[in-house]
Amino acid sequence: MNEISLNHYLFVSCALFFIGVYGFLTRRNLITMLMAIELILNSININFIVFNKFLFPDKLDGLFFTIFIITIAAAEAAVAIAIIINLYRNYKTIDVEETNTMKF
Repeated sequence: MNEISLNHYLFVSCALFFIGVYGFLTRRNLITMLMAIELILNSININFIVFNKFLFPDKLDGLFFTIFIITIAAAEAAVAIAIIINLYRNYKTIDVEETNTMKF
């Protein structure tokens, strides 16, 4: 059986990152943009775990960074959903183009 190499993990991580960037830049729905940011953060987590496994297998630095990022991502998702709910209550839409809050 073939062992999964570093290149395979990095390809998956790179694909997730660019799917997240594409989703963030092309979508106008706030929920979809939030999911795209979560994809980007998950690709970063994969990188931390993989580089920790292949470069420093006896240390847990990558794991600690990953747990920290997961914690920050959970807090970010909670705050973002609260902001999205507040915007929906005020504007009755979650489309970025229609909720121009900088109107004077």
